[in-house]
Amino acid sequence: MDRELALEIVRVTEAAALASSQWMGRGRKIEADDAATTAMRSMFDSVNMQGTVVIGEGELDEAPMLYIGEELGSGNGPEVDIAVDPLEGTSIVAKGHPNAMAVIAIADRGTLLHAPDMYMEKLVVGPEAAGLVRLDDPIEKTIDIIAKMNNKRVRDVTVIIQERERHAELIERIRAKGARVNLFGDGDVGASIAVAMPRTGIDLFVGTGGAPEGVISAAAIKSLGGDMQARLVPMNDEEEARCKKMGVEDTSRILQLNDLVKGDDAIFAATGVSTGELLEGVRFLGGDLVETDSIVMRAKTGTVRYIKAHHRLNQKPHLQEQE
Repeated sequence: MDRELALEIVRVTEAAALASSQWMGRGRKIEADDAATTAMRSMFDSVNMQGTVVIGEGELDEAPMLYIGEELGSGNGPEVDIAVDPLEGTSIVAKGHPNAMAVIAIADRGTLLHAPDMYMEKLVVGPEAAGLVRLDDPIEKTIDIIAKMNNKRVRDVTVIIQERERHAELIERIRAKGARVNLFGDGDVGASIAVAMPRTGIDLFVGTGGAPEGVISAAAIKSLGGDMQARLVPMNDEEEARCKKMGVEDTSRILQLNDLVKGDDAIFAATGVSTGELLEGVRFLGGDLVETDSIVMRAKTGTVRYIKAHHRLNQKPHLQEQE
């Protein structure tokens, strides 16, 4: 891939974040999601690439948003796969809560996992424990490995996990082991990436969440030198059939990081909509001046860039306040 794509993709996440931030705290998550999607699709048209969404919000006949199989980009340039979530945290924005982001991962054509929008089991560790843990291992064994590799006592190991009923037993086992639990509400991309980021204090991500978020996260984890394992979780025969239609014959198989993102290159980009652990949110500085906070990573080089940008809304009429 052209390295210039990294900065071009940030322009796309910035547009989505700016558009959806207009709906912060207004209690209207559908409008926020639609604003992010519309802005992202429009900005993609200016990016010199031939992109195809391989995992996102559903197939053409099921999703009005950026759908699996949709072609994005100018139609010229490199052929790439796209995993996308225009607004990770629609409910977060509606409620005015932290950790909402616009996120994208791209990689060379044929290298991102092609799968339906469904549930996925996930396990993420940082560089120190890469290659040493397994998704099917008891959580107690995994915590012991993490403690040893991160040079911590078990009582100081922090596991981040989504606060959902489906995780209740797992949460109790983590606490019974003596480790700390960091619960989050929505938005598992930022939570999983925090494990591989330096100085966050987060040691392990476990739990079941969205598959698109899993693939997007995998691009960042690969860029940061961490490790990730996952497994698709079909909820019914229809989802099982959709997996097979997309080429995933054995949904019980543990997917390694190189199954989620093949090869040695991928680009991850995110722009904060509301302030969280990874990024600050969109800030309205007065008048037409708005500031965004973004991050972009590339697996091939391991480079991580933080980008703060000022935008003049009066020069972007499609992003001005919406009624």
